[in-house]
Amino acid sequence: MDSTKVNGENEYLKYISDTADPKQVLRDLMVQYGNDIWNYAYSMTRRWEVADDVTQDVFMKAYKNITNFRNEASVKTWLLKITRNTVLDYQKSAFFRRVTLVDYMTTKATDHSAESEVMEQMAVSEIWAKVLKLPPKYREVLILYGHHQLSMKEIAAMLGVSEGTVKSRLHHARNKVIQLKESDANGSA
Repeated sequence: MDSTKVNGENEYLKYISDTADPKQVLRDLMVQYGNDIWNYAYSMTRRWEVADDVTQDVFMKAYKNITNFRNEASVKTWLLKITRNTVLDYQKSAFFRRVTLVDYMTTKATDHSAESEVMEQMAVSEIWAKVLKLPPKYREVLILYGHHQLSMKEIAAMLGVSEGTVKSRLHHARNKVIQLKESDANGSA
């Protein structure tokens, strides 16, 4: 990431953390990064209500820990890492596993659920729909790289893996999207 952009974001974070009004700090963070955080949470969970809950938790955690921000990454990368960790914690919870299992069983029992119809309508493009079909480890790197425009180094630090692993996952993710596209083309021909 461009160092002037990172410095600008860090100055922005210092400005909002020095603000006397806590509501304004939270509002500024949400306005600046809310869509990115929600989209990332949704891409990991593929559930609207969970993405809403995760997004709310992320901003509360960020606000509570704003003084611990070490300027080692951009504000956006810091918030995306909090998002990832919050989603992983949420997925480990017994509540999430029960709700997901119930949803899975009821979706299998019906032909088309309202949720699947909304998901199809919300797929802005053919490629986005294919990206959402990828396994989480591939979907995650593709979204962080393509949508959030993080560098390989930032993604590696965020995920706790080497840059080589990020490059490999990104390569496999792209190939899987191409395979899905080809299989759809062959199936409709």
